[in-house]
Amino acid sequence: MFSALRSLVVPRSIIKSGSNLFPGTAISSSLLKNTAPTLENGLRGMKVRSSVKKMCDGCYFARRRKRLFVLCKNDPKHKQRQG
Repeated sequence: MFSALRSLVVPRSIIKSGSNLFPGTAISSSLLKNTAPTLENGLRGMKVRSSVKKMCDGCYFARRRKRLFVLCKNDPKHKQRQG
Protein backbone atom coordinates (compact mmCIF):
# COMPACT_ATOMS: atom_id res chain seq x y z
CA MET A 1 0.00 0.00 0.00
CA PHE A 2 2.86 2.37 0.77
CA SER A 3 4.44 1.95 -2.66
CA ALA A 4 1.10 2.71 -4.31
CA LEU A 5 0.83 5.99 -2.40
CA ARG A 6 4.38 6.96 -3.27
CA SER A 7 3.84 6.56 -7.01
CA LEU A 8 0.53 8.43 -6.96
CA VAL A 9 0.49 11.65 -8.98
CA VAL A 10 -1.79 14.28 -7.43
CA PRO A 11 -2.19 17.89 -8.57
CA ARG A 12 -0.83 20.39 -6.07
CA SER A 13 -4.16 22.25 -6.00
CA ILE A 14 -5.79 19.19 -4.41
CA ILE A 15 -2.96 18.84 -1.88
CA LYS A 16 -3.19 22.51 -0.86
CA SER A 17 -6.97 22.43 -0.57
CA GLY A 18 -6.71 19.64 2.00
CA SER A 19 -9.32 17.41 0.39
CA ASN A 20 -8.65 13.72 0.91
CA LEU A 21 -8.62 11.55 -2.22
CA PHE A 22 -9.19 8.36 -0.25
CA PRO A 23 -11.79 8.90 2.51
CA GLY A 24 -10.83 5.78 4.48
CA THR A 25 -7.13 6.69 4.81
CA ALA A 26 -5.19 9.65 6.11
CA ILE A 27 -2.63 10.94 3.60
CA SER A 28 -0.19 13.60 4.66
CA SER A 29 1.18 16.05 2.12
CA SER A 30 4.75 15.04 3.08
CA LEU A 31 4.11 11.55 1.65
CA LEU A 32 2.80 12.97 -1.60
CA LYS A 33 5.60 15.50 -2.10
CA ASN A 34 8.88 14.16 -3.41
CA THR A 35 11.27 16.87 -2.22
CA ALA A 36 14.71 16.57 -0.71
CA PRO A 37 15.62 18.38 2.53
CA THR A 38 17.06 21.80 1.82
CA LEU A 39 18.83 24.50 3.77
CA GLU A 40 15.49 26.30 4.13
CA ASN A 41 14.42 23.59 6.56
CA GLY A 42 17.54 24.08 8.63
CA LEU A 43 19.00 20.70 7.64
CA ARG A 44 22.61 20.60 6.63
CA GLY A 45 24.31 17.74 4.87
CA MET A 46 27.77 16.37 5.31
CA LYS A 47 30.81 17.18 3.18
CA VAL A 48 31.96 14.14 1.19
CA ARG A 49 35.68 14.26 0.50
CA SER A 50 38.49 11.95 -0.53
CA SER A 51 40.66 13.32 2.27
CA VAL A 52 39.13 14.36 5.60
CA LYS A 53 40.93 16.57 8.12
CA LYS A 54 40.18 18.09 11.51
CA MET A 55 39.29 21.76 11.18
CA CYS A 56 39.32 22.82 14.84
CA ASP A 57 39.92 21.52 18.37
CA GLY A 58 36.34 20.22 18.67
CA CYS A 59 36.62 17.90 15.66
CA TYR A 60 37.14 14.18 16.17
CA PHE A 61 37.38 11.09 13.99
CA ALA A 62 34.84 8.28 14.08
CA ARG A 63 34.89 5.07 12.06
CA ARG A 64 31.38 3.78 11.36
CA ARG A 65 30.07 1.36 8.71
CA LYS A 66 33.59 1.01 7.21
CA ARG A 67 33.81 4.76 6.59
CA LEU A 68 35.84 7.49 8.22
CA PHE A 69 33.86 10.45 9.56
CA VAL A 70 34.89 13.76 11.10
CA LEU A 71 32.35 15.07 13.60
CA CYS A 72 32.56 18.34 15.51
CA LYS A 73 31.19 19.39 18.87
CA ASN A 74 31.68 23.11 18.19
CA ASP A 75 30.53 23.67 14.60
CA PRO A 76 28.20 21.38 12.60
CA LYS A 77 29.65 22.78 9.35
CA HIS A 78 32.79 20.72 9.99
CA LYS A 79 31.05 17.35 9.48
CA GLN A 80 32.82 15.31 6.81
CA ARG A 81 32.70 11.80 5.38
CA GLN A 82 35.47 10.07 3.48
CA GLY A 83 34.20 8.39 0.40
